Amino acid sequence: MPLYSSTVPVFKQMLLALSDVLKKGEEQAQLRKFDSVALLQSRLFPDMLPLVRQVQIACDFAKSVPLRIAGLEVAAYEDNEQSFAELQQRITKTLVLIDTLSVAQLDTSAVKEIVLRPGTPKEKKLSVEDYALKYGVPQFFFHVTTAYNLLRHNGIEIGKKDFMGSY
Repeated sequence: MPLYSSTVPVFKQMLLALSDVLKKGEEQAQLRKFDSVALLQSRLFPDMLPLVRQVQIACDFAKSVPLRIAGLEVAAYEDNEQSFAELQQRITKTLVLIDTLSVAQLDTSAVKEIVLRPGTPKEKKLSVEDYALKYGVPQFFFHVTTAYNLLRHNGIEIGKKDFMGSY
């Protein structure tokens, strides 16, 4: 399966859907007088990361997976978002970045292996296919799904159609 078509369009679809559910979350929080900071810091369980961090990590995977496959440098974002507007900016920045990638950059890349946590006891080497399809895409979906679940758990009226977005 071509790596471009199994990553970039999927990330774009789901980031746009994530953006839409965050908009609904913000709108409903305002209407219902929810504390938006409390919503953004909500967790499903105390040892899980809050909503804001779930969105940040989803964006990180959406940019890092295709960039690594293409053999390009992955610049870190600051992870300083604390509002719905700032999360929307992060999603937009990620979408703009991955929109610059071409099919050829991923599908004809010279990169054949990705090393996770290089030089540490947790170092793991994966083929680019395994990295994309067995690690990167599932990680991305975990964080998008958790963000959705946090909003839904906190009473935001969203459903499966919202999660899926346009396809």
